[in-house]
Amino acid sequence: MDLLNVVDKAFANENVANFPEFKAGDTITVTYKIKEGDKFRKQDFRGVVIQISGATPYTRTFTVRKVSGGIGVERIFPYQSPFIDSITVNKYGKVRRARIFYLRDLTGKKARIKERNYSKKAEATEE
Repeated sequence: MDLLNVVDKAFANENVANFPEFKAGDTITVTYKIKEGDKFRKQDFRGVVIQISGATPYTRTFTVRKVSGGIGVERIFPYQSPFIDSITVNKYGKVRRARIFYLRDLTGKKARIKERNYSKKAEATEE
């Protein structure tokens, strides 16, 4: 079991500590490194987090959904991926569930998510 922990830590991404906290319903922008030939470029993927799965930090993944050209596009990102450059939270959503798959069937105004009031100061005073 110790060997698994050593391997997990060896392949761990150092940027994970800099990633902000986010939950399902939040709108985030993931800046992802894409390799084309022998060059790398950065591409932004902005969408709504529809689920976060995985028990340990090393196996955690999150699914981001966006609508591009009228077609829903979902992408699964491993949390520990070395290709994730940065994650920024654009909007904090107010949802009641941890997995919001019902968003796939909704279009237009029905697919909107209410914004949650969020501030670091309010969270620090509650604890």
